[in-house]
This record gives sequence, structure tokens and C-alpha cells, in this order.
Amino acid sequence: MHPGKFCSLALFAATAFANWPQWRGPMFNGTAPSAKNLVTTWTDKDNVQWRAKLPSWSAATPIVWENTIFVTTGEEGFSGHTEDGRASRNGKADQHDKVFLLAVDRKDGSTIWKRQIAEGNRLFRKHNLTSPSPITDGKHVWTMTGSGKFACFTFDGKLVWERDVIAEYGRIGINHGYASTPLLEGNRLYIEVIHGFTTDDPSYVFAVDKLTGKNVWKVLRPSPAKQESKDSYSTPQIAVVNGKRQLVISGADIVTGHDLDTGKELWRIGGFNPGDNPANRTIASSLVMGDKVFTPSTRGRPFIAFRAGGEGDITGKSELWTNNLGADVPTSTTDGKYIYVVNDIGIINCIEAETGKVVYSGNRIERGTYSSSPLLADGKIYCTNEDGTTTVIKAGPVFEVLGVSKLDSRTLASPVAVGEQIFIRTADYLYCIGKKK
Repeated sequence: MHPGKFCSLALFAATAFANWPQWRGPMFNGTAPSAKNLVTTWTDKDNVQWRAKLPSWSAATPIVWENTIFVTTGEEGFSGHTEDGRASRNGKADQHDKVFLLAVDRKDGSTIWKRQIAEGNRLFRKHNLTSPSPITDGKHVWTMTGSGKFACFTFDGKLVWERDVIAEYGRIGINHGYASTPLLEGNRLYIEVIHGFTTDDPSYVFAVDKLTGKNVWKVLRPSPAKQESKDSYSTPQIAVVNGKRQLVISGADIVTGHDLDTGKELWRIGGFNPGDNPANRTIASSLVMGDKVFTPSTRGRPFIAFRAGGEGDITGKSELWTNNLGADVPTSTTDGKYIYVVNDIGIINCIEAETGKVVYSGNRIERGTYSSSPLLADGKIYCTNEDGTTTVIKAGPVFEVLGVSKLDSRTLASPVAVGEQIFIRTADYLYCIGKKK
């Protein structure tokens, strides 16, 4: 590699670590390595530097790059909620409701610009068309919507390219709506469409050039899954096997590894649906540390750790450990030594990554349903439930609650941290939480 190119990549990596460029952050695992001096308690006023009213609700995570925050949102007045602010199971939106990408000023929460990215916002239980989170590299911003509208904007909001995945490849047949976020790695975006409950069309994975939007490759991704087990809401991840980076795709009762340059399937592992349950859909993404992959199944049973690599079917050959302490919806986080699992009812499990030893389990935090994924930053783990209550626990082998804070609004999006600030997106507001200067 040319020395100048190496320096550029190193500079970009250092800058990315200081920001939150995509759904699970700069490390792809829900951690913010540069965050510090984060508060552990707040109210809707105390330790809130600002809050910005949002047009509508979303499960998408805020994305932060230096002084700009990106969020996706439906149009103001989107009718996918009941009177108490919760998502209505049978709610239907006006098919003319628009979907937007907002650029928000990190200093005060004001809107810098707004661009339409889709229309016909629809409700799928906890999802609508805005569920996939934006992605940025500090120069461009990419969005995918639940209707398959895929676009790239410059950092100041000019459209660079756009595609319609459904028009190109057929409708996305996922029971509760498409929610996977593309993964940015180098100069490419990697997208998975793992589906089959409401369609007979095959699942597939594709990679595009981030600047042109043109396909680098597209491959089919067959699986043994049946009915709703074919559906996956997860996001692609990256494993490093013998010094080479590989794409990891979770869902449809298996995990597969793919060559980044061609999309060729290199290996696959099963065992995630031992009872052959036809409703074994995949929601949480895999957690990856080097060549070790930690993947939960439906309701976290089983939770399998395995070593990526090899050829063909590696089931029964690469497993490191297995237990039933995974989560169904929230994706786990790690500090490199311990894996922290927050399950859907607010139970915390801490597992030693290398050995699978259970450090502690069964510790309950604030009651409620947990759909957002935990944030690990500044030696603390932030766990937010759907009622807007965040419990902060100390990272490490001893369970200790450091603070409990409540925001009175439905919350599906995962919290993120950049610098000395925490950003939480509720149904009504985007909060910037931190000590007031």
C-alpha cells in the first residue's frame, strides 16, 4: 500500500473513532472508545444541554460526525401510534406520508437541512420505513429505508445517487418490515436482504461502491429456514480471519462468511434453531471480536460463540461455547474481555468472551421492554427501555447500578455517545445529555 494512502486510512480511522458513524458505532460493537466524563443521571431538564423536537418516531439510531447529527424520520403527524404514544399494531399511515433525513446541529439541536428519502411511511409493529439508521464517513451520508429506497447525499445535503432496491430485485418479504442497516467498510457498503415469510423470492447480499452506488457484486444467500425463520432484521458485521477481513451475515437459522471482494460464501454454521421452529426470526446482530463471532438466536436460545473461518459447513467444528443467556432483540456489547447482554425484559448477563464463563447473570434493571441495544462508553453501560428509562451500570465483573433516569416518551432507538455527550432519540425529541457548560 502506498504510504500516503496508509496515512489517509489511519487518519480516517482515528477520526471515525471520535464519532459515531453508523448503527453500532465506530467499533461495530456498541462502544464509544473516545467518550469520557459522561453523566449517569438526568431528567428532561437536568443534565440536558438541549432537546430538539422531532417530526415523528423512529427506531433508527442518531449518527454523529463532529458537529452534525443525522436522523431519519417520518413526516410530522405520522399516524402509526395510539393515544399513549405507543406503536399501534394495526396502525396504518397515509401512503403520502414522507420520510426524511435530517441534519441537526450538534451545538443547539437546530435543523441544518432536511431531504426527502422516501414516501408512503408505513407501520410494521415497532418498525416503520425509517428503521435503518443513516451511515456517514464525514463527507457523505447514506440512507436505506424500509421501502428499499437507497441513497447517497453529500455532507451538506446534495443528492449524489439513489436506487430503488425493490424495483430492481423485487419486494422485500419480511413479516414486520425491513430494518437492516447497511454496513460501511472501506469504500463499499454491504447490504443484506434476508427474507422469505411473505415472498418466495430468494435472500441475497450485495455490495456497492459508496461513491457511485453501483454494484460491486450481488450473491444469493440460500438457507434451510422455513416460514418466518427466513426473516432477519440484523446488520452485517466484519470478522478478521488470518489477517483478512470477511463479511458476516446472520439470519435464517445460520451465519455465513463472505469474501469482501466477490461476495462468495466461504463458510456457514448452523445450530441456531435446534427445534426447527418456523417462527425463529433473527433480530439481534452478531457481535464480532477478531475471528470470534457471538450470535444469539430467537429469545437468546441458544447463544453460540464460534471461530469464523474454514470452508463449507463448519457446524460442529468451530464452536467455542454455547449457553442460553443471549438476547432476542438488543444486540450485545463488549469491552474486549466481557460480553454484556441486555435481554428484552431487562435482565443483565455478563459473560467472559474467551471462555464462556458466566461472570454474573440474572441481574434485573428497571422493568420494561428493551428493544434498543446497550451503549458501552466511559466504563459504563447505558441500557434504555421502551418507556424511556435508562439504567447505567458499571462495566466490569461486578454488577453495580450507577444511576436510573427517565424520559417520558416511547424510546426504540439505541443511545450513542460522542465526546462528553450522550444522544437519546425518543418518539418526541432528540436529547443531548451532558453536563451543562
